[in-house]
Amino acid sequence: MPVTDQKYFTGDSAVKLAAALEQGIHKGALAPGENLPTIRQLAASNSISPATVSSAFRLLRSRGLIVADGRRGTRVAGPTAGFTEVPLIIPPGVRNLADGNPDPSLLANLRSALRSVSTAPRLYSDELNFAPLTALAREKFGVDHIHTGSVAIVGGALDGIERVLREYLRPGDRVAVEDPCFSGILDLLHASSLAPQAVGTDANGIVPESLQRVLRTGTTALIVTPRAQNPTGAAFTLRRSADLRRVLASHPEVLVIEDDHAGSIAGSTYHTLSDSSRGRWAVLRSVSKALGPDLRLAFLAGDVTTLARVEGRQSTGIRWVSHILQQTVFSLLTSPGREASLARAAKSYADKRAALLNALREHGIAATGKTGLNVWIPVSDESGIVAALLDRDWAIRKGEPYRLNSAPAVRVTISQLHPREAVRFAADFAEVVRSRARTPGA
Repeated sequence: MPVTDQKYFTGDSAVKLAAALEQGIHKGALAPGENLPTIRQLAASNSISPATVSSAFRLLRSRGLIVADGRRGTRVAGPTAGFTEVPLIIPPGVRNLADGNPDPSLLANLRSALRSVSTAPRLYSDELNFAPLTALAREKFGVDHIHTGSVAIVGGALDGIERVLREYLRPGDRVAVEDPCFSGILDLLHASSLAPQAVGTDANGIVPESLQRVLRTGTTALIVTPRAQNPTGAAFTLRRSADLRRVLASHPEVLVIEDDHAGSIAGSTYHTLSDSSRGRWAVLRSVSKALGPDLRLAFLAGDVTTLARVEGRQSTGIRWVSHILQQTVFSLLTSPGREASLARAAKSYADKRAALLNALREHGIAATGKTGLNVWIPVSDESGIVAALLDRDWAIRKGEPYRLNSAPAVRVTISQLHPREAVRFAADFAEVVRSRARTPGA
């Protein structure tokens, strides 16, 4: 241990040692991924028992700060306070291409839907879910070849993912995720003291060979986005999903969770990895991107045990998702012209993605954005590019919060970017890249 770091490895009790290590992590002296000294080394250097050090490590694991990595030892996961991005403040006059929101003009109007909601009081003994809505969800899942005998209703995709993970995993378990990955999933895993394991991706989603390597390390679960992957826009092809199914067939014990957060406005066909013969699986389909972010509701399909566990836990906690919300979503999804409206939204996003990708290509800039609301652009200096574009009145997002081992990049939300603006943005982006390349040390 370097002398300058000694103070972060001292303590004559489990609480004091854990506090010192936590301080080092939060101050950045112990970097994410850094291996900690062994239990025996810490015990000897502090003249305490190995059991005391083990207790300190347990405290840190429960807070999501360190991860046990088998024979490779114990390493730093990172400071909990640093997982969630600082809210981006957009100055007046700056075009916001950073927030990941859908286009408000393409979202549902709630007025007529709310008028159709029953105002009759609901009581604690009433049904958990609004039966017409779950029937509709089963029908929609069936169209995408997702087998389900029943459907649970949860408070959004992340809420559903958390509930499923909680039923099967314990602190320290490994979870395979896309790299880059939606930052909200990484936040959730760290907060749950789970260890994200990076799986490489390309335009068609996670790469089978990379998934195979990760699963061989004792991974407990896989969280994957089959289409509209955030931040890259990747989406499974039929062939890719088949290849991934073959990999997963050799690991039947792995819990597979699919996050279909964009649903019908994603811009591609849904190719599921779920299989009725698989022991543990779940598919989350949110309505937030298609109907409105404030409609915090998602449908959960899954195997019988998973659904029973999730609904059983709901009955002892939140009990149910508000039936006012459930009825509103049902009314919106079944309103005349809704399917056509969703199709128009999907086409609008597809046209905007294509406009930006084409404009960037004209300047020799490679980017990905096959589906969804975002385009992912590899760069050498995320912070510098973001700052320089802000000076030109464009706000975009650094790729760092989404990355584990993948290369630097920036994320651009296209939902409100008019195709004519895309030409100007691409020109500014190209000029910033060229300017920084000409500037030594930039």
